[in-house]
Amino acid sequence: MGASKIAKRRFLYTLVFDEEYHGYVVDVPQLPGCMSQGKTVEAALKNVRKAIRLYLKETGAQPDRSPVEVMTGQIEVSI
Repeated sequence: MGASKIAKRRFLYTLVFDEEYHGYVVDVPQLPGCMSQGKTVEAALKNVRKAIRLYLKETGAQPDRSPVEVMTGQIEVSI
């Protein structure tokens, strides 16, 4: 018997520095509610990989294969 082939999927994520947490928060738009965090970028990305695996295992969900529209930018507001 041959070794089983492990499927790999790519996911978009947003990574934002959270001043209150003093670390990074990661959100995965294709998996609603799938988020993680870490004190460094590397830790946040390592943690979100685990969160994605758990999300898919626990929900049995199939990731949305349709393109996700993601827009980022900055906006200036006078207060």
